[in-house]
Amino acid sequence: MVCALGAAVCFGTATVLQAVAARAAGAPAGAGGGGADAGAGGDAALLLRALRQWRYLAGLALDGLGFLLQVVALRSVPIYAVGAALAASLAVTAVVAARLLRVRLSGREWAAVGVVCAGLALLGLASGAEGDRHGPPWLRYAMVAAAVGVLLLGGLGGRLSGRGRALLLGLGAGCGFGVVEVTVRLIDSLRPAAALADPAVYALAVGGAAAFVLLTSALQRGSVTTATAGMVIGETLGPAAVGVVWLGDRTRPGMAWPAVLGFAVAVAGALALARFGEAPVEERSA
Repeated sequence: MVCALGAAVCFGTATVLQAVAARAAGAPAGAGGGGADAGAGGDAALLLRALRQWRYLAGLALDGLGFLLQVVALRSVPIYAVGAALAASLAVTAVVAARLLRVRLSGREWAAVGVVCAGLALLGLASGAEGDRHGPPWLRYAMVAAAVGVLLLGGLGGRLSGRGRALLLGLGAGCGFGVVEVTVRLIDSLRPAAALADPAVYALAVGGAAAFVLLTSALQRGSVTTATAGMVIGETLGPAAVGVVWLGDRTRPGMAWPAVLGFAVAVAGALALARFGEAPVEERSA
């Protein structure tokens, strides 16, 4: 659980550092925290300027460290706990942005930060060890199908406009990140011969890449709040259900309902902070 929270801190802080660097480069910030965008419209010149900023490089390094911590957490605690902790990176972004970017948080948003922390504390107390099951053999192929489905969902969402487009692309991105969460648990060996024969490895690669592209597209030309809300839903609910039903994730004895409550409270608090899916580059009034 410490690793999951550490990943959330890394992703949330990376978002703000990349926002600061992009602002210094003279253009709107990209999305950090597990999916940084190079800048508005994918401008290559902006990316080159941003890469000269130590804060942007530090953000990328934190993204990498966060991913490693996420992998460790997924191999140690239930998926539902990790998913809720990663959604909490929005609370980290909000707090760090309030200090570094001088973004005003309303009383409701500060309350949401507190709700996220309370939910995670309850979830940490209630969650048990990771499940000891490897899932049915078909689950690996189901993850491949899910990864391909994310690509199809992205193609459908790209034809829409407005909030529908942002919601569908954000949901697709969340499902892609969810595929990554599940497949990390399914991969048994990273030896080249074993990895090349494991469908879960391909599902992880396709799902992760598709999630990055869809989230980038959603944040470029859609509502940040809507896209992030869709992403949070996609990356928490489905993977948590897979972990409980097929991978054996459980809670401590007698702590099932506190775990459900903690999960719901943490995700609800994260949804209330969805506008921080892409850290603002200018001061906003709440």
